[in-house]
Amino acid sequence: MALQLLLSAMEVKDTSFCSAMNIQSDVILVNQSDAYRFDEEFYGEYKIKIYTCSERGVGLSRNTALMRADADIVLFSDDDCIYVDGYSEMIEKTFQEHSDADVIFFNMPSLNQDRIESTEECFHRVWWHNCFRYGAVRMAARLDRLRKKNLCFSLLFGGGARYSAGEDSIFIADCLRRGLRMYASPCRIGVVRQESSTWFRGYTEKYYRDRGALFCAISQCFAYLLCLQFVLRYRRNTHNVGGMWEAWKLMYKGVDEYICYGRT
Repeated sequence: MALQLLLSAMEVKDTSFCSAMNIQSDVILVNQSDAYRFDEEFYGEYKIKIYTCSERGVGLSRNTALMRADADIVLFSDDDCIYVDGYSEMIEKTFQEHSDADVIFFNMPSLNQDRIESTEECFHRVWWHNCFRYGAVRMAARLDRLRKKNLCFSLLFGGGARYSAGEDSIFIADCLRRGLRMYASPCRIGVVRQESSTWFRGYTEKYYRDRGALFCAISQCFAYLLCLQFVLRYRRNTHNVGGMWEAWKLMYKGVDEYICYGRT
């Protein structure tokens, strides 16, 4: 069993990121820059394949890496991740011990105290009620299962796309919808710096419209209910747009926009 790290990054100049991230596995890097080029280098015993592309969008970058992956297990990553020694063996062993698992989420605590990541204390199944607490950088998966179910990331959501965030949530929802068995592990494979966000600019009108569109992409039937529970749970953040009612109306517009966009 072999693991390959699928890394989405921007303007990478050389392989110095390997040292900064403590890379201990093969890597496919999709480097968003202003050129088209392929380079293959080695970092110790690990093969680093670098695809430099001029297109923008984290979903597109992840799909580009996913299409070119050739290992048994893939681990999604961003360039602000720092891995612990032995993370590759840890992930491979967990999949070996749980042969029914198609996807496993691992602990990746955030170093940014304003963006705390949830951590798991025991191995457990991931279902609809708890799947959206995880991001792609915590996600390892059996490559053959992703391909059998024809899974890929949305090109409409995420940094550089029409809607500012949510590609991870849609991908995870699609995994569940297509029958993949998903679990969460208490193993900590690293940390994520999360020093800045490429998309978050505060609780603006666009934020709420995009959130409405995201809920519609996850479930059109329950989109309005999801919008309502969201503004109720996070009502303290709605004052910038005039309160809960205004925030809900903005999310409502996002739902309608997404539905209309799909019909054009």
